[in-house]
Amino acid sequence: MFAIGSIRGSIIVGLKTTIRRESLVWYSFLVQKEPNGSSFLQVTSVTPSLDYIPFVHLRSYGTALPFQETPNVSSPYFLRTQRFNAFAGHSFLANQIHGRFMSSASIELKTDSTVVRFSISKQHDKNGSSEKGKKTTKRVKMSRKAKLNELRFYRLKAKKKMNSPNPEVRIRYKLEKAKRKEAWLIEKLRKFEVPKMPAETYDPEILTEEEKHYLKRTGEKKKNFILVGRRGVFGGVVLNMHLHWKKHETVKVICKPCKPGQIHEYAEELTRLSKGIVIDIKPNNTIIFYRGKNYVQPEVMSPQDTLSKQKALEKYRYEQSLEHTSHFIEKLENELQEYHDHVARYKKEKEAHDSSPLSTKNGNLSNSRIKS
Repeated sequence: MFAIGSIRGSIIVGLKTTIRRESLVWYSFLVQKEPNGSSFLQVTSVTPSLDYIPFVHLRSYGTALPFQETPNVSSPYFLRTQRFNAFAGHSFLANQIHGRFMSSASIELKTDSTVVRFSISKQHDKNGSSEKGKKTTKRVKMSRKAKLNELRFYRLKAKKKMNSPNPEVRIRYKLEKAKRKEAWLIEKLRKFEVPKMPAETYDPEILTEEEKHYLKRTGEKKKNFILVGRRGVFGGVVLNMHLHWKKHETVKVICKPCKPGQIHEYAEELTRLSKGIVIDIKPNNTIIFYRGKNYVQPEVMSPQDTLSKQKALEKYRYEQSLEHTSHFIEKLENELQEYHDHVARYKKEKEAHDSSPLSTKNGNLSNSRIKS
């Protein structure tokens, strides 16, 4: 009973519970001797001031016991006593102990014949996973010397492939390098894709043939024009069109340089952005635009779904590089195919030459001369 009193006294008095091995042995002995549990009710009157009387060498086991959760004990008699006195000082201690000293660990006592064992469950976080299970992998930072050695290794490897005596190795190395560059350029060009704004509903004006002829002649005679260069159609081109329409009804858009069929793409794009009307498309890559009868200058003359001047130039450079890289890949693939055809043709001729009767006779004569 003294052992049980010391256990209960340590639970009530302090935050950190000290369970001694000798106390647990005495507790299991009392459980076996008192099956009815009558003595347990007498133990409830034991105060926390009871001191433990040492019988053997002291070996203590300390753990943080929570006040919100009761110990999970397999013995039914301990549960019966716990119902009476486990929460005797709970309301008093909960007001004085800070919340950060609480723990979610629980103690479980197991009684097997004359041996008493206890185990402490692992503490879990809010998500339910154990804290020890998380392993953070640290990224090893390479030194400057290690980076230089790695670059030197790749350079030597590339040089070995470039100077290889086998033409197929050289061609395949160039082809792989060109394909990597092509993928990189395509990824870069995706950054310049601007989502198109939803088309605004407007009533396109219908012009008669006489009006179109008159506007075409006046547009050819006037000297105001806009140049669309290598940057293509961007926000500045549309802004200049609206500035020209402030004083003129028509404006000429000259495209230089312009690929075959690209002039029609420019005409459609400028019509969508400026809400103008295409009067004529000349063979010298010139488009004549008419502002319309009910033209009103917009507040924002440069549309939002267009690139700036600098971005348009960067996009043009990436497009030009992608075009040249695609031509180079096509050229290398043709060279590789020609090399494979040449090797197959050479093997076929060699097999035909070895199987011919003249080659067998010459081979026999040469062998007889060597023997003689």
